[in-house]
Amino acid sequence: MKALLKSLLGATALVSLASLAHADTTLTIATVNNGDMIRMQKLTDDFTAANPDIKLNWVTLEENVLRQKVTTDIATKGGQFDVLTIGTYEVPIWGKKGWLVPLTKIDDPDDLLPAIRSGLTVDGKLYASPFYGESSMVMYRTDLIEKAGLKMPDAPTWTFIREAADKMTDKAAGVYGACLRGKAGWGENMAFLTATANSFGARWFDEKWQPQFNSPEWKATLDYYLALLKADGPPGAASNGFNENLALFNSGKCGMWIDATVAASFVTGKDSKVADKVGFALAPDNGLGKRGNWLWAWSLAIPAGSQKTEAAEKFVSWATSKHYTELVASKEGWANVPPGTRKSLYANPEYAKVPFAKWTIDSINTADPVHPTVKPVPYVGVQFVAIPEFAGIATDVGQDFSAALAGSLSEADALAKAQSTTETAMKKAGYIK
Repeated sequence: MKALLKSLLGATALVSLASLAHADTTLTIATVNNGDMIRMQKLTDDFTAANPDIKLNWVTLEENVLRQKVTTDIATKGGQFDVLTIGTYEVPIWGKKGWLVPLTKIDDPDDLLPAIRSGLTVDGKLYASPFYGESSMVMYRTDLIEKAGLKMPDAPTWTFIREAADKMTDKAAGVYGACLRGKAGWGENMAFLTATANSFGARWFDEKWQPQFNSPEWKATLDYYLALLKADGPPGAASNGFNENLALFNSGKCGMWIDATVAASFVTGKDSKVADKVGFALAPDNGLGKRGNWLWAWSLAIPAGSQKTEAAEKFVSWATSKHYTELVASKEGWANVPPGTRKSLYANPEYAKVPFAKWTIDSINTADPVHPTVKPVPYVGVQFVAIPEFAGIATDVGQDFSAALAGSLSEADALAKAQSTTETAMKKAGYIK
């Protein structure tokens, strides 16, 4: 009887080991709900066919919600996710803290654009692989600018943008000259406003980390932004982020939209009612030596708390590879491949035919995160300040500026609150006394 029991137990152990050997690995992937990421989800049969033992579980979230959940999970070592979609702001901070796994098996890392790769590297190690890179630029309706009797310069000024917006706005017809981010968030309205402020000569902090919202340059920035959107923006602009403005533009309600270069494939794509009437220009400036464009990459990274790092890196490598680019091109055309990450893409003669390809790479190359402002600053980052405290501070400031746009807070009070909030946070963090 004992021999039989021993034999059965041995057999059970062997079956269990065999089951474990063939057990599927399920990766939980946190991602943002934009078009490129949704397209990737639809194409993952290519990955799972080559990796039948890896299953994918998607958690797709709105941008602000994604940032909050991912940040909470990684800071508390919650282990909820195996792959994260994170931005250029988080990567160097989290990499230094040891919260991310260094990537060693990414497809041809030397092919990555230097401007994008450098923002994802800490002490020579790549901590995230870029899915797409972006700057920002002007997207405009060629028919409406012509109707207004104007010609869009390749490198417009903010003065021209205001003039064009005024002439293109036709509220009776539901057309608004300027669609801009108004939704509160450090990566929403504050991304746009910080980049814009750079071109107005403003800065978040002086060389001694003193906040600068009481400066004439920040007042000029907010004056311009509020006046433009109140005169020529759509109703409810304070609630509009990237996705909302994309929908407005594609439905024919925007004369101009100044936002991420990655939007170009969508405003000229099959879901756009104005696809054949879209032109592009560099982000505006004020003649001070800085344009109002940012630099960003949505990248894929692996949290240090994941127990499935080998499978996770296989997925990250696939999703950010040259093979994936060719897969998208074969299915949906070169205009729809993730832009702004690889030198080889911009050397490809087929991609060079895409009407916005040159505008995207020129915009990326004109952004300077090391010297982002007219006056000197102690930080790097174009539309963000690369310190851990920035996300919280800028979220609070973004709420004040969104309230000013909605009319529930005066411009003067919004700037005063921004100054006070930022001073308090910087004192608490030990930057200033």
